[in-house]
Amino acid sequence: MLHFISTSLRLLLLLALGYGLLCGALFLLQERLIFFPQRDGPGTRYEFGVPVEEVFISVDGAQLHALHFRAPEAAGVVLYLHGNAGSLRSWGALGPAFVRRGYDVLMVDYRGYGQSSGSISDEAQLHRDMAAVYRWLLERYAEEQVVVYGRSLGSGLAVRLAAENRPRLLILESPYNSLEEIALAQFPFVPPFLLKYPLRSYQWIGQVQCPIVIFHGTNDEVIPFASGQRLATHATAPLTLIAIEGGDHNDLGRFPAYQQGLTEALGR
Repeated sequence: MLHFISTSLRLLLLLALGYGLLCGALFLLQERLIFFPQRDGPGTRYEFGVPVEEVFISVDGAQLHALHFRAPEAAGVVLYLHGNAGSLRSWGALGPAFVRRGYDVLMVDYRGYGQSSGSISDEAQLHRDMAAVYRWLLERYAEEQVVVYGRSLGSGLAVRLAAENRPRLLILESPYNSLEEIALAQFPFVPPFLLKYPLRSYQWIGQVQCPIVIFHGTNDEVIPFASGQRLATHATAPLTLIAIEGGDHNDLGRFPAYQQGLTEALGR
């Protein structure tokens, strides 16, 4: 009997130790599980078929690389916050579509992406960086001209920016209710307090005062459509949720419903 108890205790201790090591590894490595940056060397050429200016925006301890597209007689400017992978070398290809609609565009790479220096260390840092980018934009545009557009990872950053400022419009593509919710669905055994990037969009969207437009694919396997639906329920500003039937996470642009919805949102 004593031998059985001793063996059981040893087994429990080993399981607890293994669990602790696994949680510790996930805590230390979570940046590698969330962010997938592509690095672009100095002098990388960005060719998207329309003129574009490269700018560097100073933030605390780093320089963020951005692309500034200009449209003739622009109706406003779209601040585009992209997803968790790649760099402006690929994301920049989306800029000309907004230019053709008569909008300037500012697209920025997060720390460690593209030619942006530094590295991402916590969620608060991400929000401070995007606040600095927004201030840079307000030095060049009236706030009533600003459209904040957040895609996937960038949706949480966009929601908080819109909550703390007064842009003309907030557009979210494939947004999450919270990143915490998505992470815990994949790693249900991990205590929530270990997540350094909970990005709880639902806590901020109720403070957004401008109109909100959400695009979400019904077949999204990365951020489920239901997550975007839950986020929408927390909004208090006028909100339009456009369900893209059959849309996945990265293909909404090919659907007429997305193009029509964007035309109606931007007014052109």
